Amino acid sequence: MDPFQNMNNWRQNMDRFFGEDFWGEFEGILKPTIPQINIYKSDNELLLLVNVPGLENLDDLDIFVDYSILEIRGIISLQSSQKQCIQEEILQGTFERKVELPYPVRGDRMQATYRNGIVVIQLHRMIQEEGKRNKIKIKSLDEK
Repeated sequence: MDPFQNMNNWRQNMDRFFGEDFWGEFEGILKPTIPQINIYKSDNELLLLVNVPGLENLDDLDIFVDYSILEIRGIISLQSSQKQCIQEEILQGTFERKVELPYPVRGDRMQATYRNGIVVIQLHRMIQEEGKRNKIKIKSLDEK
């Protein structure tokens, strides 16, 4: 008897009864989102610390920024093929996470580094050009 299979069946029944994705709103409570992200901001710069343990190949991690949305995709894999896992607290597997940034960022000033399981992302605020006052010449339509 697999207790997780019973939980999965129960979840599917609740989805059928309450709607297609009843548990979607509880996902962050039942299972924390991965990767965990800390965001620090100043007036013109964002610093993001992203927890991605066990990353052996940087090509397994994709980071995209579009205006004021950060998207990060990858795989956390800490599997040991030689031993049986008896307790697992570090969340693993494929992930895709989108985070809304507090302001739009520049596409030409982005940097990411990886060290000791932490991805450090530096982004710079997109400074909008000040509105430029333009004088409009008025033409007279009156005939003289």
